Amino acid sequence: MKGLDRLPEPLGSLIDRSKELSFEFEGARYTAFQGDSIASALVANGQWLMSRSFKYHRPRGPLTMAGQDANTLVQLPEEPNALADRVLAKDGSSIMGQNYNGTLEQDKDAKLGYGGRFMPVGFYYRAFYKPKGIWDKWEPFIRKKAGLGVADLNFKPTYHDKAYGFCDVAVIGAGPAGLSAAIHAAEGGADVILIDENKQIGGALTYHRFDVDDAVAHQTLSALVDKVTQHPKIRVLTEATCNAWFADNYLPVIQGNRMFKLRAKQCVVASGAFEQHVVFRNNDVPGIMMSSAAMRLMKHYAVKPGQKAVMLTGNDDGYLAAIELVKNGVKVPLIVDMRKEGADASLAEEVKALGINIKCQATVYEAIPTSDKKHLAAVKVHTISGQGQVARDGVTIPCDTLCMSAGYMPTYQLLCQGGAKLQYDDASARFSLSNLPKNVFIAGSVNGIHDLGKVLLDGQRAAQDCLVGLEFTDTTLPAVNCDKATNFEWPIFKHPKGKDFVDYDEDLQAKDIINATRLGYRDVQLVKRFSTVGMGPSQGRHSALPTARLVAKATQRSVSETGVTTARPPFVPEKLANIAGRIFNPHKYTPMHQRHLELGAHMIPAGIWRRPAFYGPKHNRQALIKQEALAVRNSVGMIDVSTLGGIELRGPDAAEFMNRMYTFAFVKQPVGKTRYAVLTNEQGVVVDDGVACRIGENHFYVTATTSGVDAVYREMTKWNAQWRLQVDIANVTSAFSAVNVAGPLARKVLEKVCSDVDFSNESFPYLGYREGSIEGMPVRLLRVGFVGELGYEVHMPSLFALKIWDLLMDAGDEFNMRPFGVETQRLLRLEKGHIIVSQDTDGMSHPGELSLTWAIARKKPFYVGSRSVDIVMAREQTRKLVGFKLEKTAAKPEEGHIVLDRVGENSNITGNVTSCEYSPTLDAYIGLAFVGVAQQDVGQQVPIRVDGKEVIATVVELPFYDPEGARQEVA
Repeated sequence: MKGLDRLPEPLGSLIDRSKELSFEFEGARYTAFQGDSIASALVANGQWLMSRSFKYHRPRGPLTMAGQDANTLVQLPEEPNALADRVLAKDGSSIMGQNYNGTLEQDKDAKLGYGGRFMPVGFYYRAFYKPKGIWDKWEPFIRKKAGLGVADLNFKPTYHDKAYGFCDVAVIGAGPAGLSAAIHAAEGGADVILIDENKQIGGALTYHRFDVDDAVAHQTLSALVDKVTQHPKIRVLTEATCNAWFADNYLPVIQGNRMFKLRAKQCVVASGAFEQHVVFRNNDVPGIMMSSAAMRLMKHYAVKPGQKAVMLTGNDDGYLAAIELVKNGVKVPLIVDMRKEGADASLAEEVKALGINIKCQATVYEAIPTSDKKHLAAVKVHTISGQGQVARDGVTIPCDTLCMSAGYMPTYQLLCQGGAKLQYDDASARFSLSNLPKNVFIAGSVNGIHDLGKVLLDGQRAAQDCLVGLEFTDTTLPAVNCDKATNFEWPIFKHPKGKDFVDYDEDLQAKDIINATRLGYRDVQLVKRFSTVGMGPSQGRHSALPTARLVAKATQRSVSETGVTTARPPFVPEKLANIAGRIFNPHKYTPMHQRHLELGAHMIPAGIWRRPAFYGPKHNRQALIKQEALAVRNSVGMIDVSTLGGIELRGPDAAEFMNRMYTFAFVKQPVGKTRYAVLTNEQGVVVDDGVACRIGENHFYVTATTSGVDAVYREMTKWNAQWRLQVDIANVTSAFSAVNVAGPLARKVLEKVCSDVDFSNESFPYLGYREGSIEGMPVRLLRVGFVGELGYEVHMPSLFALKIWDLLMDAGDEFNMRPFGVETQRLLRLEKGHIIVSQDTDGMSHPGELSLTWAIARKKPFYVGSRSVDIVMAREQTRKLVGFKLEKTAAKPEEGHIVLDRVGENSNITGNVTSCEYSPTLDAYIGLAFVGVAQQDVGQQVPIRVDGKEVIATVVELPFYDPEGARQEVA
């Protein structure tokens, strides 16, 4: 059967020859084995053309066979821009190529290549901005031509989640260095997680020939894999990518539909190196690939990369690859060695014994494609006459495959994300990495070590450094030195006819990089942004080094001076689903949680807490909220508010500290009184609010919002680190719990259990603070009115919270006291026009927009954000938070629904709804919304778009309920 005639076993380590499958590509049916990638299956069937290039729509085929380039981007039914050399072939699947007009084989836009002279580097910056408005004409055309894959808008999201992991040592990369490091660390007593992006561990050992005798790699791989898989302290994650490095070895590792959030005490990066291409004319023709790609095809998939191959190399590894090709039936007429001396004499003799000719100090100057431009037909070999220069005449060698290796560039991205410095020695063309993050070590080819024996020793050395860091030992191993040269210093041969590609993703040629420098972009970072080099899917894996070399030469500097472009996370593209996948957040429960469940509460998240939304079955939500609200309005209710943040401030400067942090005045706040506290940030934005209780001259107790308390505490400690005031700041949120007893009968409930406090209006007025006890348990009492009724917050040590809840519930029995939930509380506070910070505010809300100017002390010289508040409030205002009312027969606006300036097609957005509920007390819909300043007056009619239609709300004066506050002052 076509496509299934493969190289004999043991070749094909990734395929299962007993299981055949078939799939469609561009409407034609192809056969494959289970384990084949789409690319390997297509190559096995003789189909090398898989996509078209981004700019010139040139034919493209596999380059790395490792997902390191964009040459194999294909369209899956459910996903665009998939890498055919990474995605497995599936039985019955239908796959298409990408970025063509017409068909993949006959792309109508292939003629764009002839117009390359009219599309010089950065032409879009200079061509489409004038005359004014011309971009509107060009944009649809450019978007169509530059488009890649097509998103499936009917795609149903799949399950994604996150998991947390911890280990002593994380080893990134399961090549020989990583395997050696994992074994040594585990044998030293460390718990190890070994991470590799491939299906099988072993890295280059699974495909590369390290010696004339191929048994060396096989025996080394077998011994290392056995030790790793059998060791109880090593956990292996395959097909997993460590996508970034963050402080303190915080590593996001993506494996399928799961993102691991891994925290490692020590880290070994054994990420290997990327093989580099040679720059010459037509170096992108299908059939031209990295030597490692050819070996992957043979070793992993048992696929011959061609019938006749030329090897272009700048190191000894090219000779070993040529031997592998010949051993597997591929004719290799010539090794083109760019070096003057060539390979080691013994290796050269082995190659010649196989009938392979060697031409040193030479290069492929041009690739000649077949007449249809879709595959390689021959290469033109020229003698190298100088740096980047060749002799005029050359020789043409027919071939269908060209394998190339200009050397290796370390996979430095994760390390440089942590602040490491990548350095390059121009004389030896060697890389090194310095300034590594703390508790991070490197091993293997990423560390410039390329000899197999020394790679294994380097892995042990890095693991030993980890063990020292873990204090498992105090003995270190000596550094490993390796003199093996792998990089040819200048593998760039600019051709007068161009099409000598530096960046395959962006169709950037050598002249494009040079011209960018001539236009004034001398810094490699600016060259990247002007030319877009390195911005494609491969993110500079192969273009970064030749770009740095070209920029260095054009600006008469060294590569070490120019450097390479900045590496930023993620290392590979990650789906939004990985980021947004199910998160395992810790849940906190108040001490009364079990009582809420016993009472039938419907629990909802509130920050990291679980709180009752209301009590009763979910399907009866509206009726239950109404019942709870009416209980508070007519008799008494109790809500668990233990999730409120609590911060204690003690010290001689406590009042001064409060005065600086919050907008109101606190220096003269009387002891035994509470005060509303609004917090703004340095930009003048309201970020939190709460109640400040002055317990003593030098003692304040301040509440904060449930989700904001950690940020408030952080800001307090940050500011006092600068102010150096004499004050102690303690976050006591978990130390204290609280309930709010509210309603006309609230005083009667508390008088039954708290006999040592006088609850009369004269002794305990509105906004008062008192301390007492309930059956000997200390409580703090705040008379506040968030829900608009006579109410008392009872704060107590969490140790006593459950007992006090039970005592209060028992005391409230004779008054039919009813527990109420968060959603009822939100309705009641809305009736009083009280805002909820972060619900009724956003990242731009200043006190003036929120009608909180009354909470600003104008006479004090400073508070955090005071200058910004003055500035933004002095500007012409554009919006205002107002209350609105709607008849209950209207469609209900939801949070986020937009407010318009008028009804009709020409309307403009002026704001949005922040809160809206049906009020049983007022028998109408009420809400808060940002509106334009011209709409803020009471009585104004405001259109709100609800499900595509406009409803007309009326702006009303706040509060909606009990405007005089008489209910809170009830005797």
